[in-house]
Amino acid sequence: MLVHPQFDPVALHLGPVGIHWYGLMYVAAFVCFVILGRMHATRRPELGWDKAQIDDLLFYGVLGVIVGGRMGEVLFYQPAYFLANPLEIFAVWKGGMSFHGGFLGVLVALGWFARKTGRSFLQVGDFVAPLVPLGLMFGRIGNFINGELWGRPADPGLPWAMIYPHVDELARHPSQLYQAAGEGFLLFLILWSYSALPHAVGRVSGLFLAGYGLLRFLAEFFRNPDPGIFSGLPLELSTAQWLCVPMIAAGVWLLSKSTR
Repeated sequence: MLVHPQFDPVALHLGPVGIHWYGLMYVAAFVCFVILGRMHATRRPELGWDKAQIDDLLFYGVLGVIVGGRMGEVLFYQPAYFLANPLEIFAVWKGGMSFHGGFLGVLVALGWFARKTGRSFLQVGDFVAPLVPLGLMFGRIGNFINGELWGRPADPGLPWAMIYPHVDELARHPSQLYQAAGEGFLLFLILWSYSALPHAVGRVSGLFLAGYGLLRFLAEFFRNPDPGIFSGLPLELSTAQWLCVPMIAAGVWLLSKSTR
């Protein structure tokens, strides 16, 4: 069995300031967004995007990710803890960012940007969708480096089963890497290829919603479930799986609607 390397979460010390790997993964995600956005604008010039608009879109998106991601963690996963420790809500450097909360925050940011630029919400969503998955991949790599969000117990004979010494001595699935490969790299390949050609407005957004929702839903069977507001509901699904259900439904609806 493999053993988690127990990385130092601080990548670099600059005097009293520590630069964390997780923060660097966010920076990598944002840089990747800009690079891919410019590449996408170049290969699809008829969409009418320029560098300045992509930079503005990143600014709005960063606000949505940080505010929404933190509020999602507070409301979906640890409401009791943060109710008892309200000042901890602002301690984002300690970790605790919910994808689904960040997603809702980004939706608000995209709506704001769409209104400002005179585009429809789905036009902006279609442009953004293929730029997101690699950023999600970097985020999951950051989770792996931190040794957080580990997987469920696995068969010790599984060649890549991993022990997380800070958790216990059980062999576990390295679910962070599963998610990096699935909802990160694989989803990027699908969306990047699909968005290279013209499609009805809403189809790329729908494919992202359905694709991410399905891949995350499946990955949750290998990830140690986080406690949350939907824990204990029927079917023994995790909170994240319940949150993925409306994503999948909305994605399928968008794909169907744009086809008609």
